[in-house]
Amino acid sequence: MSDHIEVKGPVASQAVNEKDSDGYQNSDVELPLDSRVETDLNVTENDLAEARELAGRLTLGEIRPMMEKVLLIHENDPNFPFSIIQKIQAFLGDESIFESPEKHAVLIEEMKLEAALITVNSPYAEVRAVVDNHDDVNTPCGTIRAWIMGVVFSILLAFINQLFSIRQPMITVQANVAQLLAFPLGKAFEKLLPDVGFTLWGTRHSLNPGPFSRKEHMLITIMANVSWNYPYTNNIIWVQYLPDYFNQGYAGQFSYQILIALATNYIGYGMAGIIRRFLVYPSYCVWPASLVTIALNAAFHNDRNAPVDSPFGKIFTISRIKFFGVTFAAMFVYFWFPNYIFTALSVFSWVTWISPNNVNLAAITGFYNGLGVNPWPTWDWNTLLFDQTDPLMIPFFSTFNKFVGAAIACCVIAALWYTNTYNTGYLPINSNRVFDNTGALYNVSNAVDERGLFDPVKYEAYSFPFLAAGNITIYLFFFAIYSATISYAYLYHRHEIGMGFKNLVNSFRKDKASRMNQYQDVHNRLMSKYAEVPEWWYTIVLAIAIALGCAGIAHWETYTSPGVVFYGLALCALFVIPIGIVKAITGIEVTLNVLAEFIGGSFVAGNALAMNYFKSFGYVTCAHALLFSSDLKLAHYVKIPPRQTFTAQMMGTLISTFVSVGVLNFQINQIPNVCTVNAPNRFTCPGINTFFTASVLWGTVGPIKVFGQGGMYTWLLVGFPIGFAVPIMIYYANKRLKRTWMRQIHPVAIFYGGLSWAPYNLSYIWPAVPIAWFSWVFLKQRYLGFWSKYNFVLSASFSSAIAVAAILIFFSLQWTEVELDWWGNSVTSQGCEGKACTLYKLGEGEYFGPRIGDFH
Repeated sequence: MSDHIEVKGPVASQAVNEKDSDGYQNSDVELPLDSRVETDLNVTENDLAEARELAGRLTLGEIRPMMEKVLLIHENDPNFPFSIIQKIQAFLGDESIFESPEKHAVLIEEMKLEAALITVNSPYAEVRAVVDNHDDVNTPCGTIRAWIMGVVFSILLAFINQLFSIRQPMITVQANVAQLLAFPLGKAFEKLLPDVGFTLWGTRHSLNPGPFSRKEHMLITIMANVSWNYPYTNNIIWVQYLPDYFNQGYAGQFSYQILIALATNYIGYGMAGIIRRFLVYPSYCVWPASLVTIALNAAFHNDRNAPVDSPFGKIFTISRIKFFGVTFAAMFVYFWFPNYIFTALSVFSWVTWISPNNVNLAAITGFYNGLGVNPWPTWDWNTLLFDQTDPLMIPFFSTFNKFVGAAIACCVIAALWYTNTYNTGYLPINSNRVFDNTGALYNVSNAVDERGLFDPVKYEAYSFPFLAAGNITIYLFFFAIYSATISYAYLYHRHEIGMGFKNLVNSFRKDKASRMNQYQDVHNRLMSKYAEVPEWWYTIVLAIAIALGCAGIAHWETYTSPGVVFYGLALCALFVIPIGIVKAITGIEVTLNVLAEFIGGSFVAGNALAMNYFKSFGYVTCAHALLFSSDLKLAHYVKIPPRQTFTAQMMGTLISTFVSVGVLNFQINQIPNVCTVNAPNRFTCPGINTFFTASVLWGTVGPIKVFGQGGMYTWLLVGFPIGFAVPIMIYYANKRLKRTWMRQIHPVAIFYGGLSWAPYNLSYIWPAVPIAWFSWVFLKQRYLGFWSKYNFVLSASFSSAIAVAAILIFFSLQWTEVELDWWGNSVTSQGCEGKACTLYKLGEGEYFGPRIGDFH
């Protein structure tokens, strides 16, 4: 019997009115086949038309293994349309379909169409909205002008961000600014430069190879993206070198500084290359933040402008680039109001204005010093970007789960504070600072000797370090999220992780059979035309970086063993794939800073410098691996040849590292009284002061005294077993109860919401929920064409406009300290919003907590 089943006309599937084999209730609404598939897969008419031709050639025998693979990978994927999962389960679970296909013609035809859609394009509407599923291998990419602009932006971003990193307030220029400026510069090069060049190894390299392409533009953006952030180890140099800190003169040597900076940067890059088969090549690794970058790129370079229906009752014909320009200009103008002219629009804590000195009102509703329970607390888009995401960028389920976790944490914080648990009532309710037993900020100099090492006599005569209710809750959720990430990754993604390991092993083989398990979605097929980066390139980068790190630590008197480098590698190896999968799917990142501090401080108790290195290699290695993986996905989506991406990341990182370390030396040696209250141009180093306090507190006093046996906060360690158990309970509850909405529960995202406190609160998180629902649920379901065309462009335009406006406001007004003094700018700091209030007060000479001499 033929596997080709002919279907004429729009008819309903025989299975739509019945429960599938797993007990999920299907829809009973009869729709034409094309309309039903458009609805189920969230595809536009253009996407569907492209898939029809392939669907007609597929046979029943071909689509069965395709659907089995789709179900294996996407069954628990919250981004994948659940209606399709149900139909695939019904299709694979009914043997009569394969025995008598003529009786199931419509369902088979629908499966063919859906298999074709997944084959010729991404299964995700958000990816299809901005990522082209076609490629021209002749499009210019690594051109002379692209490398020149990439190098220039790498130098400028590294220079500016390092120079102003120690200023209060600091200024940061991110890669989106470079992406904006690169387009007009590229077009200028296109018009002004002559077409002259040379031929090398059979390829012609010209100053002007033609129109400035989207691949050139993205290559420049990738270089800027790896360059804008200064090396984390610069923080260590500051606290080592300055007389007010550890006063270790050797830290001023350039050779020492560059060795440890290159080590931390390139270890992360080596790891990213090795794990790209887990986090870059799989289609389920969407990387939502990358889509915004690509949307901006597409707006500049995509000439297609199809009209789309809008929720406003009109057909929208405005192109993406014009839409970007209009919304960019609108946000650029508007941002001056909440950021400078009328800051109460940003900090819209209107409830506290009723009675500014009311402690309870401020504690519950306050924006600065409260829990932020406010029905609408801000009119500032920048407020929603506090964790580098926005509600247009990441899926609604991610935003909502984050809010649920934050709401749970809110209740925990309120309970701790109002019951004065661990004396939190004597402290501000939602602070990330550490306090002593009088409610003052913890003075670490009262617990260390002149070398910065722990002094037990001084410590016992001073105070135990106390945490505010918000800070206590954060640590509870941090401990929970680490174990939750491990159990979640195993339960929900063990098949994908196993596939990644198989492909990693196969990458070292040359036999043809080893390619059978390679990823074969449309973007991987298109990228297969380009020469891959061999594994040994990344292995060499990793080996050299390890050697540099060991040399830097061993050659100088760091009071640290080179083994800390391998500790960082081990910690990263354990967590990078689970947290990378979480970030790639949800857009949120689980950072290892607290775990690295916890483990490092426990191993080297009393040694703050050693703890800093534990933190640097344990936390930064993994963070850089994810950053570089995100850029690799950018290149994968835009079809930049892998070896050119490798060169761009290596070159950008090398340039920015040397520039940042050079500027650091200038700051240390040429700025008088730097990092003191007398520093010129407000170079008072607020971030460095915080880094020093944390390093001494957790490296010198140490987590064992705080969280270990006999410590005040030992009970917070219950977060580890709770976090491990919650994903297991949710997983099996979903298996048993089979509720559609339960697929949208993401335990790691919920725990992540609990990390959004101290100093942030619900005022930063709640406003994103209705916006995300309107975008990802209402618009995406009802006006898919409109959403696909404009959603990510709007996100890019708002973020870019805020970045440019913030830079102009900073240099034109804030740098010269020009301020507007009126009610709209002063009302936000009245009463308890200006100075945090506490629930209880101490009398003269009183202190709370353990008595002096009773703690050790």
